[in-house]
Amino acid sequence: MRGRVSTTMTRNNPNLLFEQELWKSGIRFIAGLDEAGRGALAGPVAVGAVILPNDSNLSSTLSGVRDSKQMTPLERESAAPRIKEIALTWGIGFASSDEIDSDGIVAATRLAALRSLESLSLIPSYLLTDFRLELPQLDISQTALVKGDALCLSIAAASVLAKTARDELMRGLDSTHPGYGLGKHKGYGTPAHRLALKRLGYSPIHRKSFAFHEL
Repeated sequence: MRGRVSTTMTRNNPNLLFEQELWKSGIRFIAGLDEAGRGALAGPVAVGAVILPNDSNLSSTLSGVRDSKQMTPLERESAAPRIKEIALTWGIGFASSDEIDSDGIVAATRLAALRSLESLSLIPSYLLTDFRLELPQLDISQTALVKGDALCLSIAAASVLAKTARDELMRGLDSTHPGYGLGKHKGYGTPAHRLALKRLGYSPIHRKSFAFHEL
C-alpha cells in the first residue's frame, strides 16, 4: 500500500495518530524518515530513520520534538540523545555532493534514505515519510505526509537526527575546507557563503549543479 496525505492542519507538536492506527492494525515496526540539507549548496544530503516503540508515554517523553527547522540548535542537541535512547532502532544515511551532482537531488536523497534504512537493526514493515521522500523502489507499504515533520512524531524524530548529524558533519568539514563558514551556515546559500564562493571558488564538497545556477 502506498499513499500520500495532504493536510492543512497545524499543530505546535506532532503526535502519534498515524503510528497508532498502524499499530492497531498489527503493524509493529514503523519507520519515520526525513531529510536535512536538501537545498544546501555544499555538503551531503542526510536522511534519518527512526522506529519508535508502541508506548503511550512517547508524546511526553519526547515532548518538544518537532520539525527540526522549528527547533533551536540547543533544543535539537538535547532531543537527539533522547530519541536515540527511546527508539527501537535508528539510522542516518548520507549521499555526497558528487552523488547529488551526478544523479540529481531527488535520486540522491532516496539513496541516502535507503542507506539510513540499511543501517537499522530491525526491518521496518511500514514507512512514514515526509513529502517528496517516497521510495518507490522498495516493496514496503508507505505513506508520504505533506508537512510530515510537523504532524507525525516518528518523522519529526527522524528530522532531528538527520539535522543534528548533518550539522555535526558540516562543522567538521569547516576545518577541512576553511574560509567558507561551513560551520555557521552548514552549506546553505547565505549571503556570506555566496560571497565566499565568489572569492574562493568551489571546493570539492560544493554541489556544482546547484551552485552554478544559484550564484
